[in-house]
Amino acid sequence: RAVVEAVLSFGERTNRQTLGLTRSEAASPASQLVLNSHALEDASRRPLVVGVFQNQSPEFIREMVETCGLDLVQLHGSEGMAAANQELCGVPAIRVVDIASDPETGKASENAVETILNSITTDPLAILLDTSIKGQKDGGGTGVTFDHTIAERVQNAGLPVIIAGGLTPDNAPDVILSTRPWGVDVSSGVEASPGTKDHDKVKTFVEGVKAAAIEASKGF
Repeated sequence: RAVVEAVLSFGERTNRQTLGLTRSEAASPASQLVLNSHALEDASRRPLVVGVFQNQSPEFIREMVETCGLDLVQLHGSEGMAAANQELCGVPAIRVVDIASDPETGKASENAVETILNSITTDPLAILLDTSIKGQKDGGGTGVTFDHTIAERVQNAGLPVIIAGGLTPDNAPDVILSTRPWGVDVSSGVEASPGTKDHDKVKTFVEGVKAAAIEASKGF
């Protein structure tokens, strides 16, 4: 709630940001996610507050959405694609898809791309690819990168994605230049200590990814 109040204090808006989503019953999951990406891009011109949840009930998520005034939610657990439906969450939901990576080699399974493409539904607002380490905790948040050619191949199949996992001010620009993701997500990579953001790292990260995005868009 404190984060929402801080965002509202900027004076750019006075209540929850509403996304102008266009839903088509005939749209394929990839087509719907492309439509969603345009709406999310427009809405992101102002700060959005995203609540992160892992295996909580829809009732709890909706309660937190209403109590805190969240704009979006992000699901990190094993809830499945259908759990990201807006009617269940109360607001649009970003669905995290874990890329299971071998702790020794860092490689994902050979059919990782096909598995992702076959699992997508029209329920989520967007798809966020994050790293999970086989045999360790579920739900991403590992601070470890995955094989970004997976993201590139998913996008080449027409599915816009957000990349997370191990991004820092040093490596994020190169990831954008090589992969051209729809977006990136960072947390521990811009922290001074666990749970405390380093303002200089955040500034450097934002400046670096903006410059890389402009360069990556040339010729498109």
